[in-house]
Amino acid sequence: MNTSFVSRTAAAVLLAATVFAAHAQTAAVDVQGAWVRAAVPGQKATGAFMTLTARQNQTLVSASSPAAGFAEVHEMKLEGDIMRMRPLATGLPLPAGQAVELKPGGYHLMLQDLKGPLPKDSTVPLTLTFKDAAGKTTATTLQLPVLAAPAAAGAHHH
Repeated sequence: MNTSFVSRTAAAVLLAATVFAAHAQTAAVDVQGAWVRAAVPGQKATGAFMTLTARQNQTLVSASSPAAGFAEVHEMKLEGDIMRMRPLATGLPLPAGQAVELKPGGYHLMLQDLKGPLPKDSTVPLTLTFKDAAGKTTATTLQLPVLAAPAAAGAHHH
């Protein structure tokens, strides 16, 4: 085999791996298993769910989607015998290196004032905005699959 070809191929693979590693290391927050619950005609709200892992302390401060009039970071919490849902006015803290799960019955994103149905197997653009400890904000736009049930374990969308 031509050693020049092997050297060029190895260099290309190394360059591609370096570019991938640089992207993975510059992403402020890793997003895993993201999905949106399907919505039928006339339904005004639905939830978006995912697991977020920040490289450094971050706060998920907002979300937006052209599919909804507005989106909010919500928490469901048992207070006595009553499950209450409320927006998190200051956002959701994401401690460095700790996976924070947004799931039904816990933290989640509420997409409200839906502009139309969200049929199963379609996709929804969603922009997440994060703020770091220095107050700098960054935004990440994702294409989330619309599902009737949670995404399979290990699904990765960012």
